[in-house]
Amino acid sequence: MAVADHRPGQKIDELSGFALDIVNRLGEKALAFSGRGENKVKFDQGLVTEAEIQLSEYFARELKATFPEHRIFPDLLEGNDYTHEENRHLWIFDPLDGVANFQAGIPIWGISLALFENYWPLFGAFYMAATSDLFQARAGEAAYWNDRPIRISSQDVINDESLLLTYSRFHQRYRSNFPGKIRNLGCTAAHLCYVAAGCAEGAVIANESYQELAAASIIVNAAGGKIHKMDGGEFFLADYIHGDKEAEHLLATPPGIHSQVRKHLQIV
Repeated sequence: MAVADHRPGQKIDELSGFALDIVNRLGEKALAFSGRGENKVKFDQGLVTEAEIQLSEYFARELKATFPEHRIFPDLLEGNDYTHEENRHLWIFDPLDGVANFQAGIPIWGISLALFENYWPLFGAFYMAATSDLFQARAGEAAYWNDRPIRISSQDVINDESLLLTYSRFHQRYRSNFPGKIRNLGCTAAHLCYVAAGCAEGAVIANESYQELAAASIIVNAAGGKIHKMDGGEFFLADYIHGDKEAEHLLATPPGIHSQVRKHLQIV
């Protein structure tokens, strides 16, 4: 996918540097809330809401102070004409992915941040503050896990050592004869990043939005992976820019094994 040109003074190093610095600071703030849910309830919505509000407000303040003409999703959804004006930079921020893990103190959760210019992807980052794992990629370039370049699995045949990551209610929708291991880690962005890193051969995605998928999809693509619709059709993230949840289930894999993974999943 082509990447938009940058204005002078708005180089990708400056933009990505801001992104990496802010997700680290946001991670520190998020850690102050993690694991502090009310132990008498299964899910402490109040804790999660307060954390998301504080993180979102902090990001908005810092962005305004640094790049005052930039916008935060879902702003800037009208006026789709291409322009090189500075205010065409759009940041897609998801303060918490894996909220059930977050409130319970399970470390598999994170903060997603992506940057688009004129609706073209520039950069994506996913930071798991509890484990200090940072996944990042510039569109069209290499993907990284901390300082290490990552690529999708080179495995071209699904076998009993293959790993498929799924969402929590996978068993209610699918009957599977997948020959390998099936796991749900409770965090979609982490699932996608582990596919990008070659740790898993696939990830089934359900009921996620543009905001929740933006950063991780950049990382998957940069690592050589692909997100398809479950039937193999093309998935275009921009089709969901108006904030709707993705109605169709998605499957992230290395491009050559989508059909192999899919044939092991039967809809109930």
